[in-house]
Amino acid sequence: MYDCKTKKITHTIFKELFSFLPQDTAVILNDTKVIKARIFGVKQSGGKIELLLNSPLQDNLYSVYIRGKVNIGSELFFENNLKAIVQKLQDDGTRVVAFFQNSKQIDTKKLFDILESIGHIPLPPYIKRPDTLQDASEYQTVFSKIQGAVAAPTASLHFSQSMFSELQKRYAHGFLTLHVGAGTFKPVEAENINDHVMHSEFYALSEATCKLLNSEKKILAVGTTVTRSVEYFVRTQKQSGFSNLFLHPNNQPQRVDHLLTNFHLPKSTLIMLVASFIGLNETLRIYQEAIDQKYRFFSYGDAMLIMR
Repeated sequence: MYDCKTKKITHTIFKELFSFLPQDTAVILNDTKVIKARIFGVKQSGGKIELLLNSPLQDNLYSVYIRGKVNIGSELFFENNLKAIVQKLQDDGTRVVAFFQNSKQIDTKKLFDILESIGHIPLPPYIKRPDTLQDASEYQTVFSKIQGAVAAPTASLHFSQSMFSELQKRYAHGFLTLHVGAGTFKPVEAENINDHVMHSEFYALSEATCKLLNSEKKILAVGTTVTRSVEYFVRTQKQSGFSNLFLHPNNQPQRVDHLLTNFHLPKSTLIMLVASFIGLNETLRIYQEAIDQKYRFFSYGDAMLIMR
């Protein structure tokens, strides 16, 4: 735990979270559910292909990543008579495709049902192994509900069912949905962070959550996805839409008071969001302490609570 007022670092365990969190805090959580977004198939030529769903677009089209060379019009074949036809090649490396089953174009609900049957959990790129049956449950929060993410809101993975139940009893809380896309792993490559083009992700806030955010309560955001959604709502007053908010030391949070988050990759938008709360120098100091203490980083790693 890091206290912004005293700059004190406290080493503890996750089940002690509530001992640091004032009773009048409102806790906001992301109820997105990870889909089995990675599928393997073949091209018309017979060559192998790998497709990772990124996000739905309008008119039953989808943004995807494809490992393997494709052109506009390329047809890709998967299990359960699922076929993808490439519609457009995007400059950011994504491809726009339409999905068909038995020659009929399918909508998002039908696609998600098929992916649940034939797909694989899309583990982050730094986990160099195939997904397992254990990942299907462990890479999912205990309060996941709304299908659509291709990466888990990892700060929430620390909550067991019993701890989540205790949170519900002790604190005002609300949910929002932000479907984490593969862009969350995209590093910042611009020399000036103000020039970085942030990826967009769909979000929606419940009425109860909006009410909490418009109250006088202190807010704990469980994860970077919650933070960006809350801060985008505060800036735009839009209850749903696509958030592309990039928080960094030059663009600090306006509504979120406290943050629970994992330890993130260098040069990522996620570590820069942490720095938006506490500044670059303190971020570097905290991360050096975590390295010295042999904390685990990334999706299945340890968590940090920032109290302001």
